[in-house]
Amino acid sequence: MLGSAIDCPAYVFEPALAIVQRMKFSLKLVLVALVALVVFAMAGALATWAPDKSLDSLKPRWAKAPSQFIDVGGLQVHLRDEGPRDDPNPIVLLHGTSASLHTWDGWTQALAPTRRVIRFDLPAFGLTGPNAQNDYSIAAYVSFVTAVMDKLALQRVVLAGNSLGGQVAWEFAVASPARVSHLILVDSSGYPMKPKSVPIGFVLTYIPGMPMLMEHILPRGIVQSSVRNVYGDPSRVTPELVDRYVDLTLRTGNRKALARRLEQGYGSDVAKIKTLKVPTLILWGAQDGLIPPENARSFERDIAGSKLVMLEGLGHVPHEEDAARTVGEVKRFLLGLTP
Repeated sequence: MLGSAIDCPAYVFEPALAIVQRMKFSLKLVLVALVALVVFAMAGALATWAPDKSLDSLKPRWAKAPSQFIDVGGLQVHLRDEGPRDDPNPIVLLHGTSASLHTWDGWTQALAPTRRVIRFDLPAFGLTGPNAQNDYSIAAYVSFVTAVMDKLALQRVVLAGNSLGGQVAWEFAVASPARVSHLILVDSSGYPMKPKSVPIGFVLTYIPGMPMLMEHILPRGIVQSSVRNVYGDPSRVTPELVDRYVDLTLRTGNRKALARRLEQGYGSDVAKIKTLKVPTLILWGAQDGLIPPENARSFERDIAGSKLVMLEGLGHVPHEEDAARTVGEVKRFLLGLTP
């Protein structure tokens, strides 16, 4: 029979009391840890707090001459049009996700002395920013490129694109084959992808709630890591390059638009690729972890007469990483094209 509490010796209560005291101490530790975690999280958020930047504040650095803004369906499109105006086959360059027309600086410098080179920021990116429809589907981009070409009275062009821009380029060539004399695909999307490595900035957009948070914060380290991820040689990524990606990501509305763009995916009817009859150059970074070289070989297989150049040591944006080497391949490809 159990004795009453009064009858129990003191040594029975002492361990129990010690347990209670330890529990209270542990709870205090947990509370202190939670408070510290909240404080550190708030400090981290404040340290990386990054409000949108207005278009006007970005123009002085990123829209220097020969930049211009043209109205296309009510959207003010950031565009650069360089080189001789009498070129019957201008070269149009389309950038990829989260990039801008600046990614083609090296190619333009090499080509513009003898060729007309046109590049512009696609909706959701660069200084063009989001569109009113919040539509960043591949079909919407093809329609947008068509509208820009119509605005500039471009009847027939050499069309080049990287990643997302590459997919828009070949989809445009399928839809309007008479308007594309030559096609250049640089690590283009289109086929199903099996990435070996994905930039952390893209990964975060797929985490529930994170896109909303990322509309208000933008750690520079995440941007730097994402850019380094798509380079074959990360040491080529300079602070100035990271500045550009950070600034243009902060353009009002771009972060929200990027999340929407990634939601809409890159799905396409790849059977259409086999219908392409245009002379095609396929440039691919051999160290591309986002869209691996296997996809390059699929393009080569399905586009009759295409030429594949695999670029050792380069990653997903070889035209930006090594402009001189890649534009040399472009010049050789276009050598037989009457200027």
